[in-house]
Amino acid sequence: MDTRTLGTQGLTVTALGLGCMGMSEFYGAADEAESVATIHRALDLGIAFLDTADMYGPYTNEQLVRKALAGRRDSVVLATKFGIVRSATDPSVRGISGRPEYVKESCEGSLKRLGTDHIDLYYQHRVDTTVPIEDTVGAMADLVREGKVRFLGLSEAGAETIRRAHAVHPISALQSEYSLWSRDPEGEILATLRELRIGLVAYAPLGRGFLTGRFRSPDDLAPDDFRRNSPRFQGENLAKNLELVARLEALAQARGVTPGQLALAWVAAQGKDIVPIPGTTRRKHLEENVAAMDLALLPQELEALGAAVPPGAASGLRYLQAAMRSLNR
Repeated sequence: MDTRTLGTQGLTVTALGLGCMGMSEFYGAADEAESVATIHRALDLGIAFLDTADMYGPYTNEQLVRKALAGRRDSVVLATKFGIVRSATDPSVRGISGRPEYVKESCEGSLKRLGTDHIDLYYQHRVDTTVPIEDTVGAMADLVREGKVRFLGLSEAGAETIRRAHAVHPISALQSEYSLWSRDPEGEILATLRELRIGLVAYAPLGRGFLTGRFRSPDDLAPDDFRRNSPRFQGENLAKNLELVARLEALAQARGVTPGQLALAWVAAQGKDIVPIPGTTRRKHLEENVAAMDLALLPQELEALGAAVPPGAASGLRYLQAAMRSLNR
């Protein structure tokens, strides 16, 4: 698989990564055996960029990734995150912390759970507006100097925060939701990233699976799937968003591919400094995603996709209002 460079510090990753979150939580019951098999299949197909976080599970996703990478750790770029704090007694209760001591405590926990002596890419999962970003990134920079972390990243950070963080220590990547129906990074954020030569890691590039066309009703989701409570998957929003999927399906049929493949190829075509990390828990879907990377979209096809699902076309917020407040914009 082709590789792409993120940032200026030497971070090179495969052009497609694998998001591991859903293997432990959020999208219904987990199947550990299939999840491990999916990671193994990803490695066999050339994907060498895996994404996890301490809050997935919580904690169990990092342990699952460790299990899957037994004997193969050195062949992958391993990314994890800190910053979203979940209650030990009630994991649904969450806070955000960027305190320097918490940064270092979290890193030690992740190193232990992942069974490694270093994290390749360490992100602040959400910006803590009560702590100066300079203090948080200063602690992250200490981890680089100590050899526990190789490269630094932010997630869902605004342009001003990115600039301030980058002035303390070079930031290699910003992780943000980016897809045909979530175009938030376009404009000031993407311009800032390119000015500073920071890469964009695009999570949920398939609109949390919606752009694949597999979901027509909340009944298509497991009872404990968090998407049931997502504004874009509900009521009138759902009906309007299905109209966008219908446009995507028509274009995909004309090309002879699936709508998910077309949507993923669109993200990958937005720049060599952008790396999508679609999450999946099934080998079948993984293989479909990998095949999408071979699609070379013509300029007129990119234009048609952008017109079919233009910026702002998605109906509904991408998170519940409380979660939207945690995004640093």
